[in-house]
This record gives sequence, C-alpha cells and structure tokens, in this order.
Amino acid sequence: MDRLLAAGRALRSAAPHRLPEALRQVLRTHYAAEAAELLLADYGLTVLLPVPPAADSPDPVPVQGSAPGRAFGSQQPYVEEPHAGLVRAHLPVTVRGGRLGVLSLTLPVPSRESLTELAELAELVGHEVVVAERDTDLYVRARRKDRLTLAAEMQWQLLPARSCAREEYALGAQLEPAYAVFGDNFDWAASADHLMIYVTNGMGEGIEASLLTNLGINALRNARRAGVPIEDQAALADQALYAHYRGEAHLSVLLVDIELSTGRMRIIDAGSPQLLLLRERTLSRVNLDAQLPLGMFEETDYVAQELTLLPGDRLLFVSDGVHGVAGPGGETYGEHALARAVGSASLLPAADVPAALLRGLNGHRGRPEPDDDALVVCLDWFGAQPSRSGERDARPETAGADSPDATADHRWARGDTQADKNQE
Repeated sequence: MDRLLAAGRALRSAAPHRLPEALRQVLRTHYAAEAAELLLADYGLTVLLPVPPAADSPDPVPVQGSAPGRAFGSQQPYVEEPHAGLVRAHLPVTVRGGRLGVLSLTLPVPSRESLTELAELAELVGHEVVVAERDTDLYVRARRKDRLTLAAEMQWQLLPARSCAREEYALGAQLEPAYAVFGDNFDWAASADHLMIYVTNGMGEGIEASLLTNLGINALRNARRAGVPIEDQAALADQALYAHYRGEAHLSVLLVDIELSTGRMRIIDAGSPQLLLLRERTLSRVNLDAQLPLGMFEETDYVAQELTLLPGDRLLFVSDGVHGVAGPGGETYGEHALARAVGSASLLPAADVPAALLRGLNGHRGRPEPDDDALVVCLDWFGAQPSRSGERDARPETAGADSPDATADHRWARGDTQADKNQE
C-alpha cells in the first residue's frame, strides 16, 4: 500500500501532458515493470489507442478479440500466460463506471495482492486522466483513429461519460457515426436522490443541427442546475430555443427524472426518441403522450407522466436513427430486428448494450454508412439499496449477470406499459 501511495503522489505531481511518462516511471520503480502502455478507447469503442499517439505506433488494438480488449470488456484484470518469467497484464482504466481504456504491463509474475494493487493503480490513473484533460489535448487526440467533423467535435464536447454506475443503476450510451455525428445527443446527471437523463435529437444536418443541440442541452442544464422540476426545465429550454429560432428549428427530447429511493420515474416525451422497457424477459414500448418538441411554439406547457421501475428492469432509449431505419426489405429496425438485438444483448452489462445494438443496426441496414445519427442509451435498474444494517441487499441478478436463463424473449409487446395508466 505504501507503493500505491507513492504512485498516487507521483501521478498527482506530474504535469498533465507528462502523466504517461510519470506512470511508466512509477511502474518501473515500484513494480519492476519492463514496459507499460496506456491505451484509450476510441470514440467508436472499436479500438484501443496508445497514449501518447505516435505516427510510427503499431496498428490499433481491437476491442473485440484482443487481450487488452478482454480486460476492457469484462472490466476485470486479464493476465496472459507467463513467458520467460514475465507476463503481460491488462488492467481496466475506469472512473465510476466510465470505461476509459486499459493499462497494459509487462512485468514479473505478480502475486494476487500485487495484481489487486495494480488494478487500484489503474483506477487511480483513470481519475488522473479525467483531471488532466482539463489542461491538455493529449488524451482527446489519442482517442481519435480518424478526424472528427466540426459538428461531431461540438457534440462530443457536450457529452458526459459514455457509461457510469452506482449501486442503484448502471448506464451506457453510444452515438454513431462516432466521427461525423451532428444532431443526436444524450446527457445525464445524478444527485443523492435523483438521476436525470436526457436524450435529444436536433433537426437539420451538420453544424446547424449541432448548434441547435448545443443551445438546447445548455438550456436544459441551466434549468436543471437552478433546481426546477423537469416540466419547468422543458418549458425554459423551449422558450430559449423559440427566442432564438422563432419556431424555424426545434429539438426533440425525452426527459426522465428517476427518484433513486423508489424507482419512480417522471417522463416528458417531447419528440422522436423512444423509450423501451425490458421487464421479465419481455420487451415493450413505453407508450407516452406525445408533446411538442422544444422550440416549436412560444410558451408551450409540458406535463410529466409517471412509471415506476422494478429491480431487474432494463430501459432503452433509442433515437429515430435507430427505430426508424429500414432494411433492404423495408422492415424498420424498430420492430422485430430491434427485439432480436435486445434479446441477444440481454446478458451484456449496460455499458456494452448500446454498441451491440448499433452493430445489429448496421447489419439490418445492409450498408456501412448510416443516413442519420443513431443513438442508444441503456439503463439497468438494480433498485434502491438498503441503508440500515441488517437489511437484505435488494440488488437482483439482472440481464448482464451470470444467470443462464436471463435472455429476453423476442416478443414485442405493444401498449403494455402505458406510463399514464399504471401508476398510483
């Protein structure tokens, strides 16, 4: 543990752009590592790229089918077979459930205690990377296997982490095309008592769509940070957008406020993103009263509906670039193909579900390049955790656990979860 404290001090004292160099020095000095490489996941979550990036660096490491990718996907250390007294150890670099990348080391065979300590060090590295990103472009540059469009640059700067987790829930999200997205966006924020999720789709293309979404997201954040309920958040953002665009552009948004102690959700459906519920292996669309997108008319009033989550529920937020995509035969992805994809991903953790669904979307589309942005957000609800000693842990085995029968039925239930009829 003394080594870990010394490592933490060395990393904190390093200049932001010299963090990888300080990390390698720490690992050589305290853990006898012969080589160390910090790999970060790219924007598309398909490859792991070295930090710092180098023109003569080897090919990117694929997330699928590689040893570092195995550690990234499982979020557990993975140690390759020893060779000549050395091993390659791959450790997930994660911050509060947000998956950043992998720390890959070559070192003498570590004891179980040393491997646990190295895993803690990798988590510490993740925290330091998040802090260092405020003062250097090194890490955002390292995550790019291609150049981002200007619209995509603006959108990614708006986003929170692509995954996060607490005792009550786990979240994951992904946008495509990752390097050319322009209108779709997601946002979330948690407090001690509430989790708020926003899924948005700005009309238009390119820079105009990105500017519209930027204004809408920041208007929603401004209202949220003033402490007002989601009805007023929607109304204030609606006013901001109408004041600027005078009804010529609007923002579709799904706003959700979850009370963490009860699982009670308050929802406003103001546009095209859809909400799906996977409960007890059956997938259903949550039927909501469609309300006007933000910015369409002046001084629109919004009304929240209610739905209560049960432990083990999985919520999926999908944009129209997902549920509305037609395959070569004309069938939209929002029907049977999406149900099959959700069923196939039922054993995956929330952080992996969006990418899995988007891979299925590419197969359904029949062509690699999408015509529209595609966005998936996945929420796994574990339930409120007991705060008093002696209470039984309420967290169930859910999709993504090791239960062999936790596979979703490929049924598409219509109208079974009307949010405005099922609650007290």
